Amino acid sequence: MFTKLIEKLKKNYTTLVFTEGADPRILEAASRLKREDILQPLLIGDVQEVRQAARAGGFDIADIRIVDPLHYRRMDELVDKMVELRKGKLSPEECRGLLQKGNYFGTMLVKLGVADCLLGGATYSTADTVRPALQLIRTKPGHRIVGSCFILTRGSGSSAELLAMGDCAINIKPDEDELAEIAVETAECAKLFGIDPQVAFLSYSTKGSGKGEDVDKMRRAAQTAKQARPDLMIEGELQFDAAVSPEVAQTKCKGLPVAGHANTFIFPDINAGNIGYKIAQRLGGFEAYGPILLGLNAPINDLSRGCNAEEVYYMAIITAGLR
Repeated sequence: MFTKLIEKLKKNYTTLVFTEGADPRILEAASRLKREDILQPLLIGDVQEVRQAARAGGFDIADIRIVDPLHYRRMDELVDKMVELRKGKLSPEECRGLLQKGNYFGTMLVKLGVADCLLGGATYSTADTVRPALQLIRTKPGHRIVGSCFILTRGSGSSAELLAMGDCAINIKPDEDELAEIAVETAECAKLFGIDPQVAFLSYSTKGSGKGEDVDKMRRAAQTAKQARPDLMIEGELQFDAAVSPEVAQTKCKGLPVAGHANTFIFPDINAGNIGYKIAQRLGGFEAYGPILLGLNAPINDLSRGCNAEEVYYMAIITAGLR
């Protein structure tokens, strides 16, 4: 599923910031990305420490730029811009202190256009990656929140099965307007991977078969998303079996185009979403890529602290591909 993204990136050279430049997993992925001429990595960290870690791991980073926040010549400019963005909530001294950390420093490099996108989280928590993005990059016009989705794939080549799932990582209990926003962004993200999004808002009810506040929320969220984007195929509320099984759909909700054919799933809350994608991953044999952050003004993504170099490599391609 990455072939088209890689072809796109090779035509539009992109600079991607890695906030943890001395991490061996980052170095391995960065050296591979550079060697394959997919994008231009930019590593944050102490120059000698990063180079020493690269030598220890046998990674070629000779043509990769390393930037140390403690010796960055434009630091005063970054401080002034951050003070402005934070609207008096932080003093220049407080901003300077935060900008010595890779997560804030890297985010400001994206804000100032020194880099196009950012990937962090190999050692930072999700909150430590998302917080600077919310404070400095902020959400797209008209967006209330940052959401997330996972892309899941099983099989290879033209027969590969691709799914999108949101929000499985960021918003704990989104309301119906937030769910509608998550759905639209997840559908747009799905398109980048060649998925023709058939969006199902999931519930324990199918078109009124069950009752309750959560059912009402998912039904109204689906309606809101349909009104916002009538060009997208959206249905809800649907039980999972009615969403994916044509036979069940014939029985429970005959005549709904999405029912039985859904490939883009919107969960009612983070509990259901996180459990759902991990069931698909661990029992269904799907590879899961994400969380992919949605709704920001620039592509910024978060790694799992348990990630390996291959996961860093593919998340870098995904992040740059969102540009």
